[in-house]
Amino acid sequence: MEHDHSLRVSDKLCVPLSEIALHAIRAQGAGGQNVNKVSTAIHLRFDIATSTAFDDEQRTRLLSLRDRRISKDGVIVIKSQRYRSQDKNRQDALDRLIELLQTGLHREKPRKKTRLSKKARQRRIDAKTRRGRLKETRSKPID
Repeated sequence: MEHDHSLRVSDKLCVPLSEIALHAIRAQGAGGQNVNKVSTAIHLRFDIATSTAFDDEQRTRLLSLRDRRISKDGVIVIKSQRYRSQDKNRQDALDRLIELLQTGLHREKPRKKTRLSKKARQRRIDAKTRRGRLKETRSKPID
C-alpha cells in the first residue's frame, strides 16, 4: 500500500505520508483493562487545503464534498478503533482516507447523446397506437 513514504490513492495520485498526521489515542468502549492502558485507536488528520498532492480542480472537488469527516476548514478527520491493534487501526484509517479521496475525486463520464433510428421511433409509435386501440375496445359502448 505505502511506497517510498507516500500513500497511493490511484495510479496517478500519491499523497506524501508527511502530510498525514497520525496520533495514537485511547479507544472508547469495552475492552477490559487493556483499553485503559494502551493507546490502540488512531486519530488521522489530513489537511486538503495545504496538501501538495492535488491540483486546484481536485482540491475544489474534495472541499465541496458533503461528508461529516471533512471539517469546515478542509481537514479530514478519521478515527479508527475497530481493531485491538494499533497497526491494524493505522492501516484501517489510511484505507478509509484512500476510499474518501477516491470517492471525492471520481468523475462520472459525461453521457453521450444517442439518437434512436427512424425505424425504432416508428416501432414505438406503432406499439403505442396498438395499445391505444386495445384500450379503446375495453371502453363501455355508447348508447
